[in-house]
Amino acid sequence: MAKTKVAIIGSGNIGTDLMIKVMRTSKVLEMGVLVGVDPSSDGLARAKRLGVATTDKGIDGLVAMAEWKEIAIVFDATSAKAHKHNSDVCVKAGKKIIDLTPAAIGPYVVPVVNMDEHLAAPNINMVSCGGQATIPIVHAVARVAPVHYAEIVASIASKSAGPGTRANIDEFTETTSKGLEIVGSADKGKAIIVLNPAEPPLIMRDTVYVLSGDADTDAIAKSVKDMVKEVQAYVPGYRLKQEVQFERFGSNNPLRIPGLGEFRGIKSSVFLEVEGAGHYLPNYAGNLDIMTSAALKTAERLVERHLAA
Repeated sequence: MAKTKVAIIGSGNIGTDLMIKVMRTSKVLEMGVLVGVDPSSDGLARAKRLGVATTDKGIDGLVAMAEWKEIAIVFDATSAKAHKHNSDVCVKAGKKIIDLTPAAIGPYVVPVVNMDEHLAAPNINMVSCGGQATIPIVHAVARVAPVHYAEIVASIASKSAGPGTRANIDEFTETTSKGLEIVGSADKGKAIIVLNPAEPPLIMRDTVYVLSGDADTDAIAKSVKDMVKEVQAYVPGYRLKQEVQFERFGSNNPLRIPGLGEFRGIKSSVFLEVEGAGHYLPNYAGNLDIMTSAALKTAERLVERHLAA
């Protein structure tokens, strides 16, 4: 079966890593065009060396290229602000767009949780790096007991946060918080991101606190471990740092949470790390790797289920 041609808008860290993943690992996708706005970007230079068509005129330059009519899927790795225009152009032209920004125009998708539910949507949003790492864990707990509150702290190496990531910090926290609720099934979600300046750079680490109804802690631990294995199928560097930690709160010792009142039930604490595959950036950039891996997985599923039909 012929491969499906894709374009990537954004020639920075995420876009370049995704391009290399498509070329090295995908059996159903083929690189069509890498799109940027900076003629001197390393991503565009690398694409040219690899024989990939490029434009430094943004999406308007892409639309003007002969390759445009062959493109079926467009990945947007720019910014939340730029995505609105990019999405409008792609949807009008009948192209599927997979959004790696926190613009949240389309439905939130986390491959191991709800990928098949939204493949028909014209615009698919990949939430955020923190969302891709932590929403599966919140959902894993929700499979066992109702989740009342979920709070995540995503710590990434400062060196792995490019201009696009830094420009999207506010959108990251808002989109990830909503993703914990909409996809993770938490009644209330909160997300915090930390840019760690440590040298040498540390790999992505995520802490997930989940407050749920009372349940069998062995069942919760098993659900979390099963979910980690599911994510590892497309992000091999995703792993638990230690066993899931539990605290039980009852009528005699409720947990008092500012703004939420008293909580009675199970507090599950999950500690994760995400090591990148090193396709383009160093291994510490797991935050980028989990985003590009999730987007790639979604596009491949899209081809298998819909575009090939």
